[in-house]
Amino acid sequence: MNAPITDQAECPCGSTATYNTCCGPFHAGTRLPPTPEALMRSRYAAFVVHNVDYIEQTLSPESRVDFNRDHVQAWAMESEWLGLSILSSEGGTEPDDTTGFVEFVARFKVGDKDYAHHESSRFEKIDGRWMYIDGNTGPRTVRLKTPKAGRNDPCPCGSGKKFKKCCNA
Repeated sequence: MNAPITDQAECPCGSTATYNTCCGPFHAGTRLPPTPEALMRSRYAAFVVHNVDYIEQTLSPESRVDFNRDHVQAWAMESEWLGLSILSSEGGTEPDDTTGFVEFVARFKVGDKDYAHHESSRFEKIDGRWMYIDGNTGPRTVRLKTPKAGRNDPCPCGSGKKFKKCCNA
C-alpha cells in the first residue's frame, strides 16, 4: 500500500539517510549490504517499495525452496508499512564473521488492524554476500552470564533472604 519512494526521500528502513544513499543501491544491485543489520534494513525497505525480487535474491538457496512469491507480493502490497525497530544486532561487523543475528520489530497495518512482526533473524555470509537464512518469532533463548542461583543461595534480587524463600517461592 505504500507509495513508490523517490531517491531523495528518507529511506523507509529507519536509518534517516536518503533512499538513494541507503537501501536504494542495494535494491538496484550496485552495492551489497555490508552487515546483517544492513541486509535486514534493506529487506524491510524492499517490502515497503514492493521489491519482491530483492527479497527473494537475499534468501539463502535453501530458504528459496519455501519462498511463495505470490504470497509475499500480496503481503507487501496489502500492507501499509509503519516502521522498523532494530532491537539487537550480533555478529557480522568483523571481516571474518560468517554468521549474524538481528532481532527486530516490523510494524504494519492491513485494513484497519495494526500488527507488529517480532523476529530474531539469522544471516550467513555465502560467497562474500550476507543472506537471510531463517527467523524465529518465538521467545529467544537467553544465555545467563552468571550461574543460576541455587535454592540456598542469597536471592539475586538483593532482599537478603535465601532464594528458596524469596523469588523461587
